[in-house]
Amino acid sequence: MSVDVDAVPVRSARNFPLHRTVSKLVRNPLREILRISTAAGGDIARLDLGASHPYLVTHPDHVQQVLRKESQNFVRDGTFWRPLHSLFGDSIMSEYDEWELSKRILQPVFSTGTIRSLSDHMARAINEAVRQLDEPAREGRPIEVLPEMGRIVHDTVIKVLFGDKIRQAEADRMIPAMERLATSIAFRFLLPFVPKSIPLPGDRAFAEGLKVMDETLNELVDRFRYDAGEGYDIFTALCKARMTEGSGLDDRWVRDNLLAMWATSTETTTVALTWLWPMLGEHPEVTDRLCAEIAEVVGDEDVRPEHLRRLPYVRQVVQELLRLYPVGWIFPRIALSDTSIGGVQIKSGQTVLVSPFLTHRLESVWDRPLEFDPERFTAEANRTRHRYAYYPFGGGPHQCIGRHVFNMEAELILTAILSRHRPSLMPTDGPVEARIGATLRPDQPLYLKLDPMGRPR
Repeated sequence: MSVDVDAVPVRSARNFPLHRTVSKLVRNPLREILRISTAAGGDIARLDLGASHPYLVTHPDHVQQVLRKESQNFVRDGTFWRPLHSLFGDSIMSEYDEWELSKRILQPVFSTGTIRSLSDHMARAINEAVRQLDEPAREGRPIEVLPEMGRIVHDTVIKVLFGDKIRQAEADRMIPAMERLATSIAFRFLLPFVPKSIPLPGDRAFAEGLKVMDETLNELVDRFRYDAGEGYDIFTALCKARMTEGSGLDDRWVRDNLLAMWATSTETTTVALTWLWPMLGEHPEVTDRLCAEIAEVVGDEDVRPEHLRRLPYVRQVVQELLRLYPVGWIFPRIALSDTSIGGVQIKSGQTVLVSPFLTHRLESVWDRPLEFDPERFTAEANRTRHRYAYYPFGGGPHQCIGRHVFNMEAELILTAILSRHRPSLMPTDGPVEARIGATLRPDQPLYLKLDPMGRPR
């Protein structure tokens, strides 16, 4: 049931002061934010961080108000958006006219018709990339999960979403640079109000990663300056838009959007798929059911897009994975004018933090929220759930335009791997926890042993 915002009596947010949280926040920020969210229990929480006092919004009704009902009032701007703006500039990851322009140009690349036409190409790229796991599997050599998931995702994205216009040498520079950016941004994420003149851990690594990305992307833009090529891909769409007479677009705009789309189409998918394997390692019954479904539908064939319609449990597993580890874990917003959320007065200029990671873990919203259970996503359960109880790709006008691509890509990769191998997670150095950055990466390397299913292809 939705909340009538105007009918809710004025109330105060639950306050969590700096002196009680700062040491825990620095030591294990994600655990402390989760503790605060759990203590608030869906109520609005105010984080007293000294120089900043953002509101933490987690209840589905309140999230819906921020991301949908009052999306024009809660915008991607302000102090907490600063670290991302320094990375992506005036791209589809920005706000106002710049966002609308970029979205209008990129949206056709992610339309249902375009994705359907590219689906066979995507499946072929994934099968080819996954086939390279056969050698370590035969040799009994464990693979490191995150780099291997990254290799499969990058091979696919370069061929399908970037029209194979990125050369291998360029990809070899961009992949580690993006990893450096994603991990080194953590402290600027946590302490965005600290001026750039005051150095924080990770600043140097961030600057080095950004320099490599800028140099590589600028070379790409220059190479396709007069000929954007053909095809329905991100690179062609951006370059053709810039080349249109009177567009007013420049190389920097192309660079900003290329970096934004590279990051959102590779980093997020890679990290989500990395989390899949510890989840399956803890739930062998889920793995058994997945393998049985895939064996029945796919058999000894390569996976194809039409297989996915007959793999409902694969879809449920991916959806549950995104509940626990959503592709975007926190969305900062700033209020343009006074309003109220759940009776709490929000003044113009104040920051609101919306987090699917936290909403997806609320006991008042989800039964056994920390347990991995794909049965939450049966067709019947999906029909009865609050629209903003589950929003791994955000919501409202800024909902990720590539969400359908992600789902198809993740389902194809999971199916391709399990049709060829039975994976087992190698022992880890204690519990695997998430660490904050642009995405939520595991705090330690993960390794898989792959047992071949005995069907060479």
